[in-house]
Amino acid sequence: PMALSFDDLARIVAARRAAGTTYMMMETAVYTREFLWARDLAASGALGRVSYARGTHFQDMTGWPSYWRGLPPMYYATHAVAPILALLGTRATAVRALGGGRLDPANQGPYGDSFPVQSALVEVAGQDTVVEITRSLFQLARSYTESFSVYGDQQAIEWPQLEGDDGRPVLFSMGAPTAEGRGRPVTATRVEAPDRADLLPEPIRRYTRQFTLAGQGHRSFVQGGGHGGSHPHLVHEFVSSVRAGRAPLADDVTAANWTATGIAAHLSALRGGQRV
Repeated sequence: PMALSFDDLARIVAARRAAGTTYMMMETAVYTREFLWARDLAASGALGRVSYARGTHFQDMTGWPSYWRGLPPMYYATHAVAPILALLGTRATAVRALGGGRLDPANQGPYGDSFPVQSALVEVAGQDTVVEITRSLFQLARSYTESFSVYGDQQAIEWPQLEGDDGRPVLFSMGAPTAEGRGRPVTATRVEAPDRADLLPEPIRRYTRQFTLAGQGHRSFVQGGGHGGSHPHLVHEFVSSVRAGRAPLADDVTAANWTATGIAAHLSALRGGQRV
C-alpha cells in the first residue's frame, strides 16, 4: 500500500507535487492478463450498465515476517480495490465496513484493535454502482486468491473460484426474455484471457510468461512473469510515464484513493459500520 494513514498519504501527495517528479504505485492487479482483458471488454460497452462489483483478497499470512501480525486486513486491500475502481473509471468516496472474528494472541501485533477478516461496501463517485471488498490475513480457511468480478446488465465477468480452477475467468451473457416471461437465460463461458505482451517493447515481452532466473524460487517467478504477467507491464508503464512526462495510471492521487479506501474501511469497522 501507499501508506498506513491518511496523514502519510497526504504527505506523499504533497511531496510529489513539490518535487514535480513521477510517483507510481506498483499495483500488480491493474496489469494482469485478466484485468487487461476485462478493461477492453468494459471499454467496448459489452458489459452494459454495471450495478455491482466485488473484489476479494484472501491470503493466510501465518509464518510471514512479524510486521504482518495484527495488520488490519483493509490496510492492504489495494489488490482487491484497485481493479474495480480502475475498471469503473472512478474513485471511492465513502465506505461502510465490518470486521469478522477475533485475532488469536499469536496473530496479534502492534497495530491496535483489528480483525482476521474485514468486508466493506464502497460508494463511488458519479455512479450508482455498489462495490463490495473483502480482505483476510488470518484464521480463514480459504486458499489464496486476488480476484475481481464485475456485473453489468448485458454481460458479467467473474474470477475463477480457485487459482487452479482451469485458470480462466467466466463470462456471463444475458439473453433475451423467454416466452414464459420468467427470468432471462444467462450463458456462462470460460474465457482464456489473452497475454498482452504485444503492448510491450519486444525485448521484455518474454517476461509476461514463466522464465528461469537463477536463485529465484518465489511463487511469482514460478507462476510466470509474476502476478498474472503484470511485472513487465508495470516497469514499462513507469519508464514510459517518466520519459513522456505524463502521469502513470496509478499516480499519487489515484494510489492515495485506492489506499485510503482500505484505511477508511478499517476505521468504519472499528466504529461498527459507521459511514466514513
